[in-house]
Amino acid sequence: MARLLAAHFSCIWVPEYARDFLNRLGRAYRESDLLDIAKGQHSAIMKAAKNAHSLLICDTDLLTIHIWGMVKYKRSHPWIDQQMEQSDNTLYLLCRPDIPWEPDPLRENPDDRDALFIRYENKLQQLNKRYFIVEGTPSNRTTSSIARIQQILNSETY
Repeated sequence: MARLLAAHFSCIWVPEYARDFLNRLGRAYRESDLLDIAKGQHSAIMKAAKNAHSLLICDTDLLTIHIWGMVKYKRSHPWIDQQMEQSDNTLYLLCRPDIPWEPDPLRENPDDRDALFIRYENKLQQLNKRYFIVEGTPSNRTTSSIARIQQILNSETY
């Protein structure tokens, strides 16, 4: 969906760094790899932000890596937490797990999607981040996300 939104708004899209990192890794990932992934994602976002004119769409950010660490290892690296808390992202699109699971060798949690959703929402609230819940069919998700982003663009100065 991030790619579709970036195409719709003719803006820069930052893909998920972890996907490429894990595909190149050649072994099972370890807890220490999460910091490398976080630094790679953060760097990609910062680089893209320098070239973004009014809007930057990120497939993911450090919040995801924080949650991933907490679920898998029961902790998150302090650097990840510090950078995540300092993030000035304007809007998070929080996807409700109301569409069928799609198997993917890099996804690990087909059975606890609702618990993950609650964990994300609680963390966004704790960090006082603005978010919008995306739900329904893929088409409805895209349409409602476009409308919400457009509403924010119309109401704020960038």
